[in-house]
Amino acid sequence: MTDGDIDPGRVDSVVCSAYTLPTDRPESDGTLRWDSTTIVVVEVRGGGATGLGYSYTDAAAAELVDRVLAPVVTGRPIVDTGRSWAAMVDALRNIGRPGLGSAALSAVDIALWDLKACLLETSVAALTPAFHDAVPVYGSGGFTSYSDAELQEQLVGWVDQGIGSVKMKVGREPDRDEARVRAARSAIGDADLFVDANGAWTRKQALASADRFAQYGVTWLEEPVTSDDLDGLRLLRDRSPAGMDITAGEYGYDLPYFRRMLEAGAVDCLQADVTRCGGITGFLAVGALCDAHTTDLSAHTAPSVSAHACAGVWHLRHLEYFHDHVRVEELLFDGALTAASGVIRLDDGCPGLGLQLKTLDAQPYRVA
Repeated sequence: MTDGDIDPGRVDSVVCSAYTLPTDRPESDGTLRWDSTTIVVVEVRGGGATGLGYSYTDAAAAELVDRVLAPVVTGRPIVDTGRSWAAMVDALRNIGRPGLGSAALSAVDIALWDLKACLLETSVAALTPAFHDAVPVYGSGGFTSYSDAELQEQLVGWVDQGIGSVKMKVGREPDRDEARVRAARSAIGDADLFVDANGAWTRKQALASADRFAQYGVTWLEEPVTSDDLDGLRLLRDRSPAGMDITAGEYGYDLPYFRRMLEAGAVDCLQADVTRCGGITGFLAVGALCDAHTTDLSAHTAPSVSAHACAGVWHLRHLEYFHDHVRVEELLFDGALTAASGVIRLDDGCPGLGLQLKTLDAQPYRVA
C-alpha cells in the first residue's frame, strides 16, 4: 500500500463534534433544571463508508474522543468492534471510565457498530441476537416545570399517537405531586401512568408517595430515592403497592454497577442508557446480566440508537421515547426513528442505523 491508500477493512479516521440545542421551553425534574441539551456526535470512516454514533453528555467528551479514543481505534479492523471496545476501556483506565469517559466511549462504539453494519449492508439490529423486530415505547417528559395544562397536553398527545404508556416527572414540590398525578390520570384515561422522581425523595417520602399514587393506577415508580441507595430501592420494592414496579439504572456506566443493582434485588425492571453504558457493546452485556437474573431491561432515551440495541435484548420491557431526544434527533439526523402505534419498527434492509448528520442544519448549534 502507498501512503495515500486506505485499507477498506480498517478504520481510517474518527471525527467528533458537539452541539447544544435549546429546549422548546424550560424543563426540570425532581433534582435538576435545564434549558438546553448537548449531544456529542462521532463519525468513524473506513471502507468508503461512514458510521455515526452519539452520546447525550457534556461537550468535554469530544476532547476525550479526539485525544484519547480516536488514536486507539484508528487503523483497527472495522469488524473488530469488541476488540476496539476493550482497547478504549484500557485507554480510559487512568482517566476514569465512569461518567464522561464512558459517554465518549459509547459514542465511538455506536459509530463502529454503524460502520460495520453499513459495510455488511445490514442494520445494526440485525447484527445483534435480534430477538425483536419492533420495540415497544412509552412517552416520556411531563416535566415539573410544566403547568397542569401543559402536562396534560403532552401526555394526551402521546396517547393520541397510539402510545399506551406515558411518564411524568415528580419530586420537585412534593406537596404538589399528588395533584399533578391526579391531573395526568384524568387526562389520559386508561393509559398506563409512570412517574419518575429522579432520586428526589427520602425513603419515607417515597413510601408515602407510592401509597398515594397507587389510587391513580401508577404502575412504574422510577428512582424514588437516589439510585446509589440500593437498600432504599430494595425497601421500596418490597413495600410498594402490588402492580407498581420500582426501577432505576439510567446512570450506570459499567457492568459492576448493574451487577450490584441486580444482586441487591433493588429493581423490578433495570434501566440502561446506550449512550452511557458503553454503547451497543455495553448495552448488550447489560442485557445478558438481565437474562441471568430473569429481570427485564428498559432502554433509557436516545431512541434512534436504543431501538437497535433493544433488538438484541431477550428480556426487553420497552424504550423511553423521551421528548427532548426525539426532538433533537429529528432536528439533527436524516433517518431518525419515530414511533407508530406504540412501537418503533426496525427495517433490516436499512444499512447501519440509517442515520446521517444534517451538517448544515446542525452547524448553528455547534459548540465543539
